[in-house]
This record gives sequence, structure tokens and C-alpha cells, in this order.
Amino acid sequence: MQTFQAQSDDAALLAQTAQAVHQTGQILLARFNPDDRPADMTELMAMIDANDDAASANLRPQLLAIRPQARWLEDEKASGPLPPGEWWVVDPVEGNVNHIHGMGDWSVTATLVRDNEAVLTVVDEPLTARVYTALRGGGAFLNGREIRTSAKLDLGAAMVSTAQATPGEGAATHARTGKSIIAMLNHALLVKAAVPSAMQLIHVAAGRLDCFWQPGSVLSGLVAGALLVREGGGVVTDWQGAPWTTASDSFAASAPGIHAAVVQVLRQVEGQ
Repeated sequence: MQTFQAQSDDAALLAQTAQAVHQTGQILLARFNPDDRPADMTELMAMIDANDDAASANLRPQLLAIRPQARWLEDEKASGPLPPGEWWVVDPVEGNVNHIHGMGDWSVTATLVRDNEAVLTVVDEPLTARVYTALRGGGAFLNGREIRTSAKLDLGAAMVSTAQATPGEGAATHARTGKSIIAMLNHALLVKAAVPSAMQLIHVAAGRLDCFWQPGSVLSGLVAGALLVREGGGVVTDWQGAPWTTASDSFAASAPGIHAAVVQVLRQVEGQ
């Protein structure tokens, strides 16, 4: 009974979260200009900061009012386990660099993490009017319709993707990423590299992509998609095949029928 009540409470919380995230998405949609082309790094960073400020000013007070006992993860690039309790892990403009270059792959994401387990998430894509939601133990949905990961059984027939986890990463991470791309090129049908991570993961959750992997573990880019993929029937591990947690230093999410093959490829990369 207590478990049912907790899930019921979280479902109500998810609905409130979705409303706040959607409202923030509409603010960003009003700011979106498909003809935007920042001229240099100074202008680019100013546009990124302006978007972040506008979105955060709307989203943060709403989420903290919805769940006053939850703390706010201040650093969008943070990785590693969180202290016990509840945390909002949010990216107010996931794919900000795409937004300010007039491209479409951007969203607003908000995930409630409880004792290092994601319990609910919302990813809102204003340009396409797509709202992805997931509740731990309650499934994954797109605009209220249940979604599932793909039925692929052969990595050789799979469309796979990776992403640059954060700008300015060191040479070791770049080498790790590059080796993993080369390895996947030798095994998968089609290999993509794009940002942001969450936008690739919603495609995995909905069965459009078959796999997403990434070295590192930036929480704001992964927790939302990890919950969506798991609730959509997919598998989420590190590169060694152990269940992915906030403490993991690598990430792989895929349809269940190809996950063993994905891990086999990534293990070989780690062994190089």
C-alpha cells in the first residue's frame, strides 16, 4: 500500500513538473530564431547565458515550490553520485548551442532524483510539440502514448549515436570517444555523433535509434534519458555491462536485443 501511494504521489508530481517544464519551453520557443548565427565566442556565450537565465528564472522557482524538500543541482556539468535525499537535476536549455544557431535539437529537461535514483522525468521539445515523460515503474510516454525501444537483434542493422559530453574535455576523453566511434563504425549500420545527449536518448527510448553511448557521466545530460530508456524497455549500463548509476564513468543505453553486442564493442575499446 505504501509503495502504491508513493507512486501515486510521484505521478501527481510528474504532472506538475510537466506543466512547469512546458511553460519554460514556450519561453524558449518565443526566443528561438531560426536565422540566428552567433559571430564569435563572445556573442555565442552571451546568447547561451541569456537563454539559461530566461529559462531558469521561470523553471527553478516552480520546481522548488512543487517539491520544497528537494535540493537543486547547481552545476549542469556535474557528475558522480549526489548526497542522499531528493535533487532536481535540470537542464533549462538542453542543446542550448543548437538553439542559438537556429537548429532544432533542443529541449527543456527536469528529473527528480531520489537517493541517486531517477524517479520521474520530463523532456519537452517545444519546436515539435513533443513531451516525453517517465515515472519509475510506470513506463515511458510521448504525449501520453506509451513508447518502447526498438526490436533490433543485430548490431549490424542498428543505428547508433554518441555525443560530446562537455566542451573542453581533455585529450584522454577525446581519444576514448574517437576509438569508440571507430569501433562502432566497424560493427553498426550507421553511426552518428551529435549533441545534446538527452536528445539522442529520447530517440533510443522511442525506438528511432537503437543505441546511445558516451564516456563520462554528466548527470543533467543522462539521467532523464536513462529513465526514459529503462521505462521504455531498454537496457542502461556502463561500458563493462554493469547497471548504470550516478557513480558510473561511462554510459551505454540500447534496445535489449543488441545490448550485449554493444557492451562487447565498448569493452574492447576500454581494453585498448
